Amino acid sequence: MKNGVLMQYFEWELPNTGDLWKKLEADAEHLTELGISAVWIPPAYKAQEQDDVGYACYDLYDLGEFDQKGTIRTKYGTRGELVRAIDRLHEHGICVYLDAVMNHKAGADEKERFAVRKVDENNRDDEISDTYEIEGWTRFSFPGRKGKYSDFTWHWYHFTGTDYDAASDDSGIYKIQGEGKEWSKKVDEENGNYDYLMCANIDYHHPEVIEEMKHWGIWVARELKLDGFRLDAIKHINTDFIRDFIRTMKTTFGEQFYFVGEYWKDAPDDLDAYLAAEDYALDLFDVSLHYNFAAASELGIQYDLRQLMDGALVSTHPALSVTFVDNHDSQPGQSLESTVADWFKPAAYALILLMEKGYPCVFYGDYYGIGGQPSVHRQTLDILLKLRSTKAHGQQDNYFDAPGCVGFVRRGREEHPGSGLALLISNGEDAEKQMHVGKERAGEVWKDALHTCPDEVTIDEDGNGLFRVPAGKVAVYTA
Repeated sequence: MKNGVLMQYFEWELPNTGDLWKKLEADAEHLTELGISAVWIPPAYKAQEQDDVGYACYDLYDLGEFDQKGTIRTKYGTRGELVRAIDRLHEHGICVYLDAVMNHKAGADEKERFAVRKVDENNRDDEISDTYEIEGWTRFSFPGRKGKYSDFTWHWYHFTGTDYDAASDDSGIYKIQGEGKEWSKKVDEENGNYDYLMCANIDYHHPEVIEEMKHWGIWVARELKLDGFRLDAIKHINTDFIRDFIRTMKTTFGEQFYFVGEYWKDAPDDLDAYLAAEDYALDLFDVSLHYNFAAASELGIQYDLRQLMDGALVSTHPALSVTFVDNHDSQPGQSLESTVADWFKPAAYALILLMEKGYPCVFYGDYYGIGGQPSVHRQTLDILLKLRSTKAHGQQDNYFDAPGCVGFVRRGREEHPGSGLALLISNGEDAEKQMHVGKERAGEVWKDALHTCPDEVTIDEDGNGLFRVPAGKVAVYTA
């Protein structure tokens, strides 16, 4: 969708009140007015505890329908409430992408005995024990669901590793032994081999597992009328399975069925290699750009803004980049904490929402707030989102030519009357920059839509304007 915007509709500290789906349903009209074209919803299935965000997933087929793990609803609500929310979003032309957690399972129903070797947590290829038996939580029978939707029962041989031996009350990384049991070779090479991440690690060499997970993907997409998936933790999942899964879903639902993957690594070459391995069939979150934003916000005037786009996926694969400022993992207190400081966040959002390339994602926490505290950025985001739909059109000309002040111009398009803008960012002192907006703009008076700079700029006969921005701020000028 032209100038589409994705919203991540959750944050880590949402209260366990079970009303997110109701809020989402009620919010559909407002999201449309903002210009949100799609929402990424959290893991919507039963986790090992009701208060879990959803990544310690237990039963992918329980969308808040069965009495399991001491609850019927999930942290976010019931299946019926979720269905109604999605229907309302679709009525307003908003697509829905479900967070698909397919790397591991948690909260098994029973223990089983099986052979393992313990491995070094910092090098999973380094086995630090002989083979011996443990008692692990690996049997998932889902007694509350009683085989509805799928009668598949998970056993130890459907996994490659686990993290707890109940017999000895010992924790670690246990590599399961048996015929065909090995870490996948087609995963990230961090920690020697990063197939194992957490809990009971799903074995994507096992044919029964492959078929069951494809069955689930088709089932949940049909049941919820999904438009796509956000694929969690893909650097830990066999590349061949992800490619097969995407192909299966697109064959079933059409090429428009959308995928964005979370490959959390600030390594452009690795992201490029992953996209190639997946035949460029999915988008990826632009982790490198996020880390550039975080560094710029931490270093302030010492950061060279000319490097802001260096190594970013939106620079190398603009059509496959989902740009973002922060998310649930980077927010304060989380495992990947790398939060962009508040002073720089308006500039970062102005970049991803107003530049020509990339598919921008707005974080729930930045719009609605975190932990019940309202966000200080909501008013700014309201303005930027409106500018994206009305002004952010046409050719982009970059002015990344000074370490403390960068900007760009969008030239506008005839089919969007009045469109076009000039953006300027400072990370230190008051700054100004002459930028060309087009001879046809001669005589126009441009003002800063963000109200950070009171100056009006009159475009000269050559189509140039001298635009100013206060110290450490972002300004967006429009006619």
